[in-house]
Amino acid sequence: MVVVCFHGLVSCLGILENALILWVVGYRLRRRTVASVWVLNLAMSDFLTTLTLPLFTFYIGSSHSWVLGNPLCKIQASIFYLNMFVSAFLLAAISLDRYLLVAKPVWSQNHRSVAGAWKVCALGWLWAVINALPYFLFRSVTEKRDEKKLCYHNFALYSSRDTLERDCKVRQAGTAISKLLLAFLFPLVVIAGSYIKIGLSLKNRNRRRMQSARCPDALIVSSNTSPTTKNTNIILKPLTSDASFPQTPATMSASVSNQANQNQLSQSFTRMVAFLITAFVLCWAPYHIFCIIEVTAQYKMTYLDLVEVGLPIAATLAFLNPVLNPILYAFSCPKFCVKIRQSLGGAFVGLVEEGGGLKAHMKRKSSRDAGIASPKALCACPFPRQESKSVAEHGF
Repeated sequence: MVVVCFHGLVSCLGILENALILWVVGYRLRRRTVASVWVLNLAMSDFLTTLTLPLFTFYIGSSHSWVLGNPLCKIQASIFYLNMFVSAFLLAAISLDRYLLVAKPVWSQNHRSVAGAWKVCALGWLWAVINALPYFLFRSVTEKRDEKKLCYHNFALYSSRDTLERDCKVRQAGTAISKLLLAFLFPLVVIAGSYIKIGLSLKNRNRRRMQSARCPDALIVSSNTSPTTKNTNIILKPLTSDASFPQTPATMSASVSNQANQNQLSQSFTRMVAFLITAFVLCWAPYHIFCIIEVTAQYKMTYLDLVEVGLPIAATLAFLNPVLNPILYAFSCPKFCVKIRQSLGGAFVGLVEEGGGLKAHMKRKSSRDAGIASPKALCACPFPRQESKSVAEHGF
């Protein structure tokens, strides 16, 4: 009974969390951004999965017997695997997006757009539907020897009696290996490769910046090649700003402030992505490991007891991933616990709105709430309205 209550509590929490994220990102944002598109699609996938958690809770409460029928069995399994493939695809896409922002800033400024992010997300959903289709086809309710009903893979479907054993082994191995590669290992390779390249790009950029800082505005090097001739080489450092627009202390201060805001905005989103990737690995790795062990149990029967105990626990851990993600979205924002008392929506908007949503939100709130923190203490300080889109987009 305690386990059923715990699962029920987690189910309700997951549904409410993801519904809140969808409401904030989907309806509260004043302007759609690339970062918000990534988060919105992740939240949509997680929300669909959490909607099926009460079915899993009911299954546990029914003495681990599926009494909800075959259609709900197929729907529950399909959404579970859909979430698995969509999450892996989107996390890999976000990592590539971060890499392009750092390594190819000019290309990103010219080609990175909200419409492009939606196209990538649509491709991810299509990819997930295609990969989840076999689990929909081979999912059914079967009756065990103890007369309990099990909602699980039935690879004997759509097979003849002559090839039944071979088909079952091939299908089970094929689905286990394909989801391990396509929904876990390959995305992790893309993610790891992207962040390694980001680290190398930042390292090279810092090296060039230090070298340019050592170079004076004009360096005169003289060398006497002969007693009668003298060669003088003059190396001029290029100007960093247009001479027709001289920088005043006010504009320099605004530029430094905006650069700091960009860095803080980008760091908040990057930290959120790092948390999401870590949670994804920790929640899904045990499930994929036990699926491979289940395949080997066909040839080594001693593994069956391990699979019967470990696989349900690993599946429960995988179900926790969409429940954890909204918490990670929220607490990626610095000083979230302070800001949650001011405005939950404003705190999260500051993380994904790339151009000043939080500042505008807090200005609207300032007339009603005198205790609102200053912009410097917020998750991300936005950019002035008159700045170009390319500057506002750079933080994400």
